[in-house]
Amino acid sequence: MMLINSKTTNRIARTLLWISALAVIWILFIILAYVFVRGINVVNIDFILGWPLENWEKGGIFPAIVGTLILVLVALLFAMPIGVGAAVFLTEFTKKSRVTAIIFTAADSLNAVPSIVFGLFGLAIFISYLKVGPILLAAGLTLGLMILPTIIRTSEVAIKNIPRSEKEGSYALGATKLQTIRRIILPGALPGIVTGVILGLGRTAGETAPIIFLVTLTPIIPNSLIDPVNALTYIIYVLASEATPKRIEVAFGISLVLISIVLILNYTARLLNNYLLRNMRR
Repeated sequence: MMLINSKTTNRIARTLLWISALAVIWILFIILAYVFVRGINVVNIDFILGWPLENWEKGGIFPAIVGTLILVLVALLFAMPIGVGAAVFLTEFTKKSRVTAIIFTAADSLNAVPSIVFGLFGLAIFISYLKVGPILLAAGLTLGLMILPTIIRTSEVAIKNIPRSEKEGSYALGATKLQTIRRIILPGALPGIVTGVILGLGRTAGETAPIIFLVTLTPIIPNSLIDPVNALTYIIYVLASEATPKRIEVAFGISLVLISIVLILNYTARLLNNYLLRNMRR
């Protein structure tokens, strides 16, 4: 029986890891290239800044771009304070117990809930029960609820990674619990919190199912939280559902714009994260 030495095993392992990494990059490249080729013909300045015509089959998509960005903002403004606050409370004000374990398990379970369930929840609460109709606030809160577990978990990990010596040093200088949280814990955990925001950005901007009942097809730019709102993902869904060649072409153009927006938002958030990390190391 031939034995494989450690060097050969190491080479095989490295080769397999390289293949795995290249496969991921290659699959991503194929998807992006396909969307680019199919959608680039309709994307121009009028398409981005124009007003839609004939049920979004012609004209521009500006109201949906604005609506998507506002939805992301509303969702983050709802999820960030609650998520970070819950993480601080569970890590700093409660001891490890069955209750905290249940809470974290519930958060993980909520993260695994299919996105369409959040859409049905939003439909039941906002449309059927409160009867407010498809408005910005309803769609934003539903998306915020969906990304809440992600922000809780990433914030919790970031807080736990802060060295215990820094907290003890703060207490030794006479700082209270709240002062330590404000001056030591939150600044130290900020890069990790930003990571949670990055994950939330992509999911919020790219989801269709949670808002399928809570947005409108009528072109509009909301002036308040109780106005209807458009979303790029919903427009893509509607156009693709009636798959004429022209609608499919426009749907791919909107997809290309949406991917570009998500990449820009993620890149901006990562720049902010790197800036915060550099300042912390000074």
